[in-house]
Amino acid sequence: MRTGYSVEKVRAAERELMARLPDGALMARAAAGLAAACTGLLDRVYGARVALIVGSGDNGGDALYAGARLARRGAGVSAVLLAPDRTHPGGLAALRAAGGRTLPAADGADAVARADLVVDGIVGIGGKGGLRPDARALIRAATGAVVAVDLPSGVDADTGEVTGEAVRADATVTFGAYKPGLLIDPAHEHAGALRLVDIGLRLPPEPDIEALQHADVAALLPRPAAESDKYRRGVVGVVAGSARYPGAAVLTVAGALRGGAGAIRYVGPGSDAVIARFPECFVSPGPPKKAGRVQAWIIGPGLGDGEDAHQAMSDVLASDVPILIDADALHLLPSADRLRTRQAPTVLTPHAGEAAALLGTTREEVEASRLSSVRALADRYGATALLKGSTTLIATAAHPVRANPTGTGWLATAGSGDVLSGVTGSLLAAGLSPHDAASTGAYLHGLAARHLGSRPITSVEVASALTAAWRDVTA
Repeated sequence: MRTGYSVEKVRAAERELMARLPDGALMARAAAGLAAACTGLLDRVYGARVALIVGSGDNGGDALYAGARLARRGAGVSAVLLAPDRTHPGGLAALRAAGGRTLPAADGADAVARADLVVDGIVGIGGKGGLRPDARALIRAATGAVVAVDLPSGVDADTGEVTGEAVRADATVTFGAYKPGLLIDPAHEHAGALRLVDIGLRLPPEPDIEALQHADVAALLPRPAAESDKYRRGVVGVVAGSARYPGAAVLTVAGALRGGAGAIRYVGPGSDAVIARFPECFVSPGPPKKAGRVQAWIIGPGLGDGEDAHQAMSDVLASDVPILIDADALHLLPSADRLRTRQAPTVLTPHAGEAAALLGTTREEVEASRLSSVRALADRYGATALLKGSTTLIATAAHPVRANPTGTGWLATAGSGDVLSGVTGSLLAAGLSPHDAASTGAYLHGLAARHLGSRPITSVEVASALTAAWRDVTA
């Protein structure tokens, strides 16, 4: 599992470690890891042209020491200094001793443009706001690969927010721990490939953010025991579809069937379409309270806002099992206080527009502040909040936020969210906690899309590829 820690926690761990190490040892560790990563991005080191864009402080020092290592191996290294009077003195001396040259920012654009590799050592994890004009002009001049030191300059390390122009790196070498912003869009999109360099930090046991990996998901997925039957494996109820959106019922059930539960009870007007595709389903015209026992409910995809939808929402909210609320049902939610009084867990799965309506803000504000938005949803409604988007985030009180690493832009297609609701609700019925069900469902959903490749895909294909995703994780 990838874990991310706030700037405050990382700095506290660095101070503790530096108190135990000789002067300069910590920076030497970071620089060695950075230089190794740079070597991997170059076709060859000897004769390569490397440009360091160096700001003040330790981030620039890391870049300079790494540049010195590359220069000693025969690279032509130029350091463009944004703050000559405040450049890290030890790093500067090391680079010059290794044969590197230095340039003021005003004369550095040509060196950056001609470089095979550009190292972003502009600002560190404490930087706020976008790039300043001199740094912006230099980064725009880059034509070679760009590697960011600790995180791309111009992004917020703690939140992933980008409030101005920021570096778009091909790779980011981060030290000691991932920073939350590296795992959350829009900053994640700027980071490129991530490489973590272990520098020996002692970090708290609970991170600020997590990102599941294959092994974590494999450990969470439900597997039937020898004595399992369809009821013991969990029955998920699906309330979805309408005359206007009959396909939503089919897509939600398709996702649910591949999510690990033993049986599906479908409630709604799409029974004929559901049975035609999935004859193993139990169907009922409704209302949900008369459909039979389930271990979890999914409600909302394509539901509409008619009288039957309101009745179904009332029944599901009154149930004593976990529920997942998506799409149209999010618009039928009662007050946050009413939702918080439920004894069983609730999972909300909005996209940015729906989240904005739930929070009383704008879609743009949600997309710009995804981490704070998903935390606010979980806190306000006393629920697990799954905020869909380029990096889907899952928040539950008293848990680290989880960022889904498998998402792809090809999932931005009609019906994709219905499939996600299906698989996540099925995992709820199979016994996973809301936090685990939401993050595991998002992981499988994204992985299924990746199995289909970088091309236009349909939600029907995504649902079918869930089986391959499951197999890939558990292989």
